[in-house]
Amino acid sequence: MSDGFSLGIFYTIVRPEEKALFAAAEARGIPVERIDDGETTFGLDRPAHLPSVVLNRSVSHTRSLYATRCFAHYGVPTVNAPEVVEVAGDKILSSLRLAERGVPTPRTVIALSPEAAMRAIEQIGYPAVLKPAVGSWGRLMAKVDDAEEAEQILEHKAALTSPLHSVIYVQEYVRKPDRDLRVFVVGDEVVAAMYRRSADWRTNAARGASTEPAPVTDELRELSLRAAAAMGGGILAVDLMEAPDGLTVHEVNPTPEFKALAGATGADVAGKVIEYTVAVGRR
Repeated sequence: MSDGFSLGIFYTIVRPEEKALFAAAEARGIPVERIDDGETTFGLDRPAHLPSVVLNRSVSHTRSLYATRCFAHYGVPTVNAPEVVEVAGDKILSSLRLAERGVPTPRTVIALSPEAAMRAIEQIGYPAVLKPAVGSWGRLMAKVDDAEEAEQILEHKAALTSPLHSVIYVQEYVRKPDRDLRVFVVGDEVVAAMYRRSADWRTNAARGASTEPAPVTDELRELSLRAAAAMGGGILAVDLMEAPDGLTVHEVNPTPEFKALAGATGADVAGKVIEYTVAVGRR
């Protein structure tokens, strides 16, 4: 492109996803500025040179949130927008938003201290799942089957110094098949969907779950688009489970990986992401 348009990609490490994004941009003749989230600084005054739009690929929720806020301060649009990063990147905020918009989601109780968490678990019932408010790849999650296990986990959390561990997010354990669903949404389009299968109760591809394409039914498309819209829209991965009473959305990821999805479905996920981001920058 010769009109001065450029795409900034804000990243932590160059994973297969980022390589695919760089290649997709190059194939479309879009100049890319690589912005390392560990090397970047933000002043209060607008820099002389900035990209036309920024695609956020940082693996850090905190860095993502502050960086997108700073780019917005400079008048540079980001994908996703800071408001979307804030809500979708925090399980508590996203659960509240899903509930407000009438999107089915597992029963959830939030406790603001480890001491109150036992009451929250008792409200949910055993087994229950404890999750950090911020995090991905199934890390720091625990399934507790009885009060003894719950007390042990909460004792460990109480010993941790991070304020993040003082807030306990408790969710019901959904009795589902040995799989869940990931649906990749770009704007108002469902790009692809896959099943993630695992013998473990956590069906994250990053934890070794096997993947296979899933049919995008009308119900799956409608529910995924509703969940994405509840977050504010953009590029989002919607994770769903097949509960006994129907599909339920348990998480929405604002900076999703897509290597496994593209491999399972053959979808040009990187191309869709680049085209959408460029369209946002040209609005």
